[in-house]
Amino acid sequence: MPDMLVHLLKLPEQKPALQGITIRRAQPFELTPVRQFIEQHFSIGWADEATVGFSNKPVSVFLATQEGKILGFAAYETTRRGFFGPTGVAESQRGKGLGAALLIASLQGLRDMGYAYAIIGGAGPTDFYTKAVGAIPIENSTPGIYTDMLKPD
Repeated sequence: MPDMLVHLLKLPEQKPALQGITIRRAQPFELTPVRQFIEQHFSIGWADEATVGFSNKPVSVFLATQEGKILGFAAYETTRRGFFGPTGVAESQRGKGLGAALLIASLQGLRDMGYAYAIIGGAGPTDFYTKAVGAIPIENSTPGIYTDMLKPD
């Protein structure tokens, strides 16, 4: 999976949230339920990466929530400076625009920090990122920062 480059000064407008769904920055006291959501729906590795975002000020993790339940998450400035990810939406909630909303909110967070460009590390759904924010693949970027990773016992 290649890394991708996003021009933060040309982000699309954030669309209004779906009825009853809120896109918001996570609060420090929500670390445990967010970790549990990520571990349950994705992986411990992604939970580890996102956990770093809770030590940033402001927290660099966004959530999609409805009635007190997490539907999806997106993190930035966690694994490396200027990087977006990890991100994920519960399988039952996909196709509703939550992924794009979380992506744009996070990229706006990077832009607010002063970045003009961001990197999406190890981008899985490259077509999604190209369509959502005009991201382009970075040539010769595979495997990028995810080399020589430790393997669980």
